[in-house]
Amino acid sequence: MVTLDDIRRPVASQLEEFNSFVRQAFNEKPGTLLGDMIDYILTSRGKGLRPIITMLSAGALSPTGNFGKRTMLAAMLVEMIHVASLVHDDVIDESNMRRGRASVNARWQSRNAVIVGDYILAKNMDIGLKSGQFDLLNHIIGGMTVLCEGEILQSDHAGKLDTSREAYFDIIYKKTASLFGTCASAGALSVGASHRDISAMRNFGEALGMAFQIVDDILDYTPDNNAGKPAANDLRERKITLPLIEVLERVDEAEREQIIKLVEECATSDEAVESIRERVERYDGVNLARRTMQRFLQRAMSELATLAETPFRQAMMDLCTFVAERDR
Repeated sequence: MVTLDDIRRPVASQLEEFNSFVRQAFNEKPGTLLGDMIDYILTSRGKGLRPIITMLSAGALSPTGNFGKRTMLAAMLVEMIHVASLVHDDVIDESNMRRGRASVNARWQSRNAVIVGDYILAKNMDIGLKSGQFDLLNHIIGGMTVLCEGEILQSDHAGKLDTSREAYFDIIYKKTASLFGTCASAGALSVGASHRDISAMRNFGEALGMAFQIVDDILDYTPDNNAGKPAANDLRERKITLPLIEVLERVDEAEREQIIKLVEECATSDEAVESIRERVERYDGVNLARRTMQRFLQRAMSELATLAETPFRQAMMDLCTFVAERDR
């Protein structure tokens, strides 16, 4: 089984340097509210997949296999956009937990969480502008707009309970896959890769991100998952994701209406949640969603075919396996 340590190995020393780089960039006064919040956020960043993807892409496409501060900057810009988006997501979703810990809004109230998320985005862009690396900044900045579009789309469909397969793919592309693509393509750009290689890395990252989010949505239907959030959390927020969409596409109209009515009740009814999960199991919704996830991973791996055989390329292949196998 592939582990994160396997994937990190080619960039392990650079990741240590990256963590110091981020800490120095977001070095707020300890003991203050802002300092305590930033420290809490930085110590719960999770797997760090986005900077890993940026660095692996840079290593795979660097003529020497080496990369420096320009890649570190690219990795920080995409990672901190992601970090800020999670802080805001927890406010929007009224979530009290993030990766097994109290969310920022639960610990410091939603008002402060919104402000600190905004602060992270503003400081991130300020660092990018002062660096003078305008091509990188221009490449990355659009990711924030796409993320916001995805959040609004998801909120709209959750309110109407009308999420189709097409709408679902549009949402997860904007909320997750687009930034994965930006990570990989920014890594390539940071080492002067060709337009063709930059485009291939974007395609790789986007396909990987689609698969990653589908697995996330599958885990919501897995009671014993290790994802650090309660099972059926999406259902309780009236989010219709791929395992349920697979079911809705296969039942008759009468049962479809019953399921939609149950989704309306999920916020307050454990019985409604269990009834939907039973239907997803009966109609094999999770396995059908997994097949779609595997197709995206095959697409991601195909984009790596032209890369030279290096530890960086192998780690990117292993990352596809890791996404398929992950339980958190």
